[in-house]
Amino acid sequence: MIEQNPDRESSFTKIQRRFSASLRKLRGEFQFAAGIFAALLAVYLYGQFIPRPDVMSGQELDERILAVMAAATPEPSFASQVYQFIQPSLVLIQTHTGGKPSEQSDGLGSGVVINDRGEILTSLHVVEGADTIQVTYADGTRATGEIISTLEENDIALLSADRLPEVLVPAVLGSAGSAQVGDEVVAVGNPFGLYSSASAGVISGFERTFDLKEKNIRLENLIQFDAAVNPGNSGGPLLNRYGQVIGIVVGIVTPVEGEFFIGIGFAVPINIAGGAAGIPPY
Repeated sequence: MIEQNPDRESSFTKIQRRFSASLRKLRGEFQFAAGIFAALLAVYLYGQFIPRPDVMSGQELDERILAVMAAATPEPSFASQVYQFIQPSLVLIQTHTGGKPSEQSDGLGSGVVINDRGEILTSLHVVEGADTIQVTYADGTRATGEIISTLEENDIALLSADRLPEVLVPAVLGSAGSAQVGDEVVAVGNPFGLYSSASAGVISGFERTFDLKEKNIRLENLIQFDAAVNPGNSGGPLLNRYGQVIGIVVGIVTPVEGEFFIGIGFAVPINIAGGAAGIPPY
């Protein structure tokens, strides 16, 4: 029977323990290294597959800032848009009445082209009795006008011209029947000969009456509005916020001598004024 040496067994056990400890330490270091490698690999793959953000140049940054500022700029007012819409259809009307030098007179007013024949709606009192009528279109084309029909009870006249501009832009006619008190309107005309002027306001009332003292006529069913109009606006269009003609300006109310605007203007509804051109009431 062989007897085991206790000292020898103790040394072997110690070696086993040291080896196991070294193995565990090596395993831990390997796991740590593997974790570092995995992290580095993830960073590398992220850089390869995720696109890097573009770096803007100074010029690109300035352009981006300008674009943002432009987007924040308020839209043009409705009056500005309406004016651009109607301006090509506006006409300046100038009249001359002959006779003795003391009886001669010149007048001016406004009109609006309403169809592709170049016919012009205006106020009758602007052209009535004139020996010559000169119309000037938006592009500067000048022509001789002639009265072809009238609605005397509504102070409306329809003119034709012996010459048309190369590009004729008739206005779009709307309906006064769809308008309401408080709706925004724009009056465009030639006050005091100041060509193509615009003023904005609102509709103040309907079914108004107005006396043309020089003709002893009472106009009825008028639109009342507060957009500024003065001598020279007569015959010009009154427009809604969509650029549609809803009336023809015929007069202003003033309690003093002379024609000075005090906040009340009148227009014949287009569904009535259009009758001078054969357009049925609507």
